[in-house]
Amino acid sequence: MLRFLTAGESHGPQLTVILDGVPAGLELDAPRDLEPDLRRRQGGHGRGKRQQIESDVAEISAGVRGGVTLGSPISLTIRNRDWDNWSGPMQVEAEGFTRKAVTRVRPGHADLAGMLKYNLDDARDVLERASARETAARVAAGAVAKALLRVAGTTLSSHVVRIGEVVAADDAGASAAAVESSPVRCADPEASARMVEAIDVARAAGDTLGGTAMVTAHHVVAGLGSYAQWDRRLDGRIAQAMCSIPSVKGVELGAALQAASSMGSAVHDRPAWSSERGFYHLNNRQGGLAGGVSNGEDVWARVHFKPISTLLTPLRSVDVRTGEEVNAHYERSDICVVPAGAVVAEAMLALVLAEAMLEKFGGDSVDELLRNLDGYRATLGRLR
Repeated sequence: MLRFLTAGESHGPQLTVILDGVPAGLELDAPRDLEPDLRRRQGGHGRGKRQQIESDVAEISAGVRGGVTLGSPISLTIRNRDWDNWSGPMQVEAEGFTRKAVTRVRPGHADLAGMLKYNLDDARDVLERASARETAARVAAGAVAKALLRVAGTTLSSHVVRIGEVVAADDAGASAAAVESSPVRCADPEASARMVEAIDVARAAGDTLGGTAMVTAHHVVAGLGSYAQWDRRLDGRIAQAMCSIPSVKGVELGAALQAASSMGSAVHDRPAWSSERGFYHLNNRQGGLAGGVSNGEDVWARVHFKPISTLLTPLRSVDVRTGEEVNAHYERSDICVVPAGAVVAEAMLALVLAEAMLEKFGGDSVDELLRNLDGYRATLGRLR
């Protein structure tokens, strides 16, 4: 089983990841494998001032020796540089601690729900952990999962297809160069420019914007997941992972919206066979998933992000201490996180697929995993 836990608060000293179940023998280097995705997560037009403070670097402190995983749990640490500005309000020790409570809760955020759940009188105790700052830890963990998937031939990519009312052209190419050169990670240059303009308009109005990102796993082996039990279905696991990302309110697996408004004859993917390719499909509207199992095609999904909950011009809310109607608390925030959110979606998809691959093929070492995978692939060309 591949599993991970994160710990840390938005303005605490650090974020910590424990990643368990990675086989021994995987080459892993933080600058090469982890830091590029952490930089991509920090980018994108519409990010806030926090990204000017942080420069995320993941430190590997356990589970790796000489650049190779040991099979034991991997520990990753990401320091919060903003901790220098918050060491008093966020200190761990009781002695000398002075609480400055946040009681004006923000609409759309976890503030009120978290306070009710844990019987808290300070929204700071909620927002510090509910903050999307935690996703930096997920991206670091996902980068390890990506490194594992790469040895099996699977790679991941993402790009933005919508911000606010601006939608990229359906036929826009999504090359990595085009995506990463765009300030909003959109491969359509004309739409990219209009997305930037829309974000600037929202900023000037003290507002925020959401949108949609496409995330794809390329060259996924058939047979991951299972239809045998509801909680083993791969599409359900992917949907849960995506919806766990802050601001994500919907996931479209494959061409789900098109399917909902079409006849079955226009939707379902036709299988085919050739001596060169073995089994394949003539199209991929199902997003590489059938009955909760990967079918050998690329796995892809559209991930829908709501606008950030913290507005420069606050919405009206309530002070939980007095019950009075007030302006919501303002916490330094972004205007649009969709470009960065797409990178987080890559990480979550990578973690789900890596876990499913290890369930299917096992292996305490990478060599054993690849032997099992190669033996399985040899059976896929033609069923007996």
